[in-house]
Amino acid sequence: MLSRTSTLYLMAISVADNLVLIFIVVLELSLKYYQQELFWNYEPWCRLRDIFNYGAYNASTWLVVVFTAERFVAIHTWRIKTKVCSPRCAAWTITAVFLFSHVFAIPYYWSNASVYENNQTKCIYNLEAPPQFIHTLVWFQTLHVYIFPFLGILTINGLTLRLISLSSRIHVSSHFTSRVNKITPLLRSRRRKSMVLLVTVSMSFVLLSVTRAITQIILRMTQMHSFDRNDYSFQINIVADTGTMLSLSNAAVNMYLYVCTQSKFRQEFLAYVRQASVYCKTKL
Repeated sequence: MLSRTSTLYLMAISVADNLVLIFIVVLELSLKYYQQELFWNYEPWCRLRDIFNYGAYNASTWLVVVFTAERFVAIHTWRIKTKVCSPRCAAWTITAVFLFSHVFAIPYYWSNASVYENNQTKCIYNLEAPPQFIHTLVWFQTLHVYIFPFLGILTINGLTLRLISLSSRIHVSSHFTSRVNKITPLLRSRRRKSMVLLVTVSMSFVLLSVTRAITQIILRMTQMHSFDRNDYSFQINIVADTGTMLSLSNAAVNMYLYVCTQSKFRQEFLAYVRQASVYCKTKL
């Protein structure tokens, strides 16, 4: 019941989410607890690390925004639907999102530097970089992956729900009513599934990312940015790390949320569980 374009966008989002999990969760956050000398503490990986990290996160975020906008156009069958909601357009859009997401992350190449101190090599903010450069990067990233996407998603979802509410009223014009009556049950089902996907994808992103967005704004607009981020006697550090955890968990649960909205997937999954249980019983 999914359109070809929805399939392409969901596949692209799954790729971007997996890149987020690999680069940020595994290589950056997890390995540091198991290795003293990480490979990305050395050049050139120290400078390239954030390009891959932020490139993947930017792509994951903006693919959700683009998918939300594409579903909005598809659901309401505007005249531009035939041009916008085509596999060719979707493929070009996905390519552009991945490309520009990594292009916007290139300035991070000059934000980090590998230094040797206390008998250990570390990858830290480049001490030779102007403070204004670092602050501009942080503010740009906050606006780029939180503020602007939030506004776009909430606006599109609001317009979508408003139009659906208007279309469901009985006192619409007779011309519109005749068009609604011609909608087949199959089309209604596809629209309903598109709405479920739209709300599931976009609102899960907003709800899981809002804590990190708020803490990042607080840290940048107050003197709290000078606090030691490893000192958990400051409550803001606990809240900030909780927000990071929730934001990254969005990449981990996205595909489960997407596929569980599809009845075909649930049927296939239950059939697989039954087959596995029968196989285990026969072996025992």
